[in-house]
Amino acid sequence: MNKTMVKICGLQSVEVLKSMNNLPIDYIGFVFAKSRRQVTPGAAAEMAETAKAWEGFPAPRTVGVFVNPDMERLEDVMSRVALDVIQLHGQESPDFCREVKNRFQAELFKVVSVEPQHRSDGNPILIQDYAGAVDALLLDTFEPQYGGGSGTTFAWDKIPAYQKWTRKQGIPLLVAGGLNASNVAGLVRDYAPDGVDVSSGVETNGTKDLEKIAAFVERVKQA
Repeated sequence: MNKTMVKICGLQSVEVLKSMNNLPIDYIGFVFAKSRRQVTPGAAAEMAETAKAWEGFPAPRTVGVFVNPDMERLEDVMSRVALDVIQLHGQESPDFCREVKNRFQAELFKVVSVEPQHRSDGNPILIQDYAGAVDALLLDTFEPQYGGGSGTTFAWDKIPAYQKWTRKQGIPLLVAGGLNASNVAGLVRDYAPDGVDVSSGVETNGTKDLEKIAAFVERVKQA
């Protein structure tokens, strides 16, 4: 059975990263879009360098989170941080995704915003058009201001339809949105996503909390 990948997103501090370096984490995310977790390319480069010294487990891969960036912005960040993955969180077109993939030696994760449980009036993006343009699909809860990071879950029964598509494409499906140590095991057991992505669910008062991160990782790996 494949192990569920873990992505910890919204990292801002080298010290926090150093304290995490004995955990089996697959991806670490740096937010370059406007957000309270936004970091500069310089800070991200320092954290990416720190991540290479992971102890006991393979070093996590680095992910840059962007919302509707232009190519100039991506060029600027990528020239200063050699990211493993570019994660696009806005309304980026399939053609733009292909162009990004071709231009930078990085994988491309496309985020699809799924309406929260109490709403169903969203206009879902046509994922079929992204065939061959993306290396993974990430489902997150729709959040109008930032595109994600809302800390609320979406209706998980929407996962299988996307999962069917990603399996057909041979790419991973990751799930984000309101995850924490108390609900992630249920998600992994019931829907078996290829990966899970957490940010606010492992924070205390807006700061990454090592105990919460360790508990989250443990629940995922046990499930």
